This record gives sequence, structure tokens and C-alpha cells, in this order.
Amino acid sequence: MKVIDHINNAKETIFSFEILPPLKGQNIGEIYQTIDSLMEYKPPFVNVTYHREEVVYKQMPGGLLEQKVIKKRPGTVGICAAIQNKYKIDAVPHILCGGFNREDTENALIDLNFLGIENVLALRGDCIKGETYFKAEKDGHAFAADLVKQIYEMNEGVYLDEELQNRTPSNFCVGVAGYPEKHFEAPSLNNDIAHMKAKIDAGAEYITTQLFFDNEKYFKYVEKCRAAGITVPIIPGIKPIATKKHLSILPHFFHVDLPDDLVTAVEACKDNKEVRQVGIEWAINQCKELKKAGVPVLHFYSMGKVDNIQSIAREVF
Repeated sequence: MKVIDHINNAKETIFSFEILPPLKGQNIGEIYQTIDSLMEYKPPFVNVTYHREEVVYKQMPGGLLEQKVIKKRPGTVGICAAIQNKYKIDAVPHILCGGFNREDTENALIDLNFLGIENVLALRGDCIKGETYFKAEKDGHAFAADLVKQIYEMNEGVYLDEELQNRTPSNFCVGVAGYPEKHFEAPSLNNDIAHMKAKIDAGAEYITTQLFFDNEKYFKYVEKCRAAGITVPIIPGIKPIATKKHLSILPHFFHVDLPDDLVTAVEACKDNKEVRQVGIEWAINQCKELKKAGVPVLHFYSMGKVDNIQSIAREVF
């Protein structure tokens, strides 16, 4: 079932979450444990991240460095198929511009279509570690809007090879990412929302936001999107703060601001156990306000840890 249909058919706010594939060499058991622990909150869909290649350097005899390209967390497609088979809920794989040319993208979508996966989250993705700016693959997409357009064209039966006979349309529901505090590369929030409008015009059916800690930023973002003619559902993304290190890590990696009250409360904690409780209570208040405002979904970024999400969901759902 499509995410947009889950949203349209829901009578109240939906619970969903995102998981990371395990590191290469590990098994899927931890993924199952994560999902098992959250199934009581009836998630109709689960997002599965995709992690592009990384460049690493291995020192060789004689001191020379050998460049290697590796993937630390492969398995997104297989995990999605396993989730749908085991839990009978929908999996939403991330699909990226980075690391894919248009042919790679088309082949990946064909695989997903054959597996009965009807949803994708279309993202540009980050640049490779060590590079300053994102670089598209040769004959790849530089912007998420172009990726969305290719997916939508496949839904119309348009493939790269125009001479293909008996072309069968795919049937993907496409989500995209939104940034209440703007994408860090965008010169302004209004400019960022203009790029969002291009993704919606290309065929995206809903938006899932980057994590945030100040609901007013989400509400103002929604207001600006609506003023720009964006009418699709906008799903808030929630990540409970859990350690003192998050005070520096989250702003650095996700380019978000932390409210002064939250920072003060975390700094007053004597250990990370207290920080975790502060994060849970802050997220509970966030979620209750968002749910009262009628958001379609509360989407949690688990980062592999779910005990705090359980505590939040227990109070909110």
C-alpha cells in the first residue's frame, strides 16, 4: 500500500520510524529486534536508509596509500523485501542521486517494482566524505527533483530505452525530504522551498522533514510551503536527544539549531542517563503538540536506538 494512501485513510496521526541497515558482515537480527519492539504502535510503514559508497585509504608496504571504494551498510533492498515479507507492513527504501546514473536508477526501480515495493523516498544524498560539494555521476541526477521526475516517468511507462516493447508502468509513491531550517546549501529558506516546489511538481506526493527540536520552525515551514502552493502532507521528523555529545554532533551533521531551554537542561545533567530522560520528555512534549495540531505522521529517526522512542510512543500513541 502506498504511504499517501496510509495517510489519506488514517483517522489519527500515524506512527512511523526509520532504520539503518546493519554494518557489512552483521545479520538482520538487530533490525528485527528494533521492529519487534515498536510493532505495538502499529507502524504502517518503515523507512530504510541507503548509504552510498565511501572512499578509504589503505597504507601499502612502502608507505604508499591505496584508494578503495567501499559500502559500509549495504542491503537496503534486501531489508525492505524482508520487512514486507515478515511483518506485512510497507517498507520505504531511500533512493539517491549520489552514486547512481540514470540507468542504475532505472534498474534499481525495476528490482523494487518486482519485489512489490510501492514506495520510495527520493533524495539527492550527501557528497562523498572528503569532497566539499556534491558531484552527480556521469549521466546521473544533480537534483532530487530530476530523480523524482525519472521515477514519475517510469510510473507513466516511460523508460530510458524508447524502443522497448510492451513497457509496463511502475506504481511508486514518491516522498521527498524537507528542511524546516532550510537545507544547509540553500541561500535562504524561500529558495529552498522553491526547490521543494520543483520536487512536488515533478511528482512527489509527500514530504518528510529533517529532524528539528522547535515546533514553531516546523509550523512556519508548513505555512511557507502552503503559501508557495505546496499542498502535499508534510511529515515531521523527530529525533530525541540522548547524549551530551548531541549538543555538538546534531548541529554539525544535521545543520539544526537546538532551543536554549533544551541546551540548558542538557548541560545541567550529571550524566547521559539524565540527558536521555531530558530528551524523552522534550520529544514527548513536541509530539503531543504536533499530534494536537493534526500532523499526518510522527516519524522517528531511530539511529539504531529505540528504547527512548518506545518511551515517547507510550505517552503519545
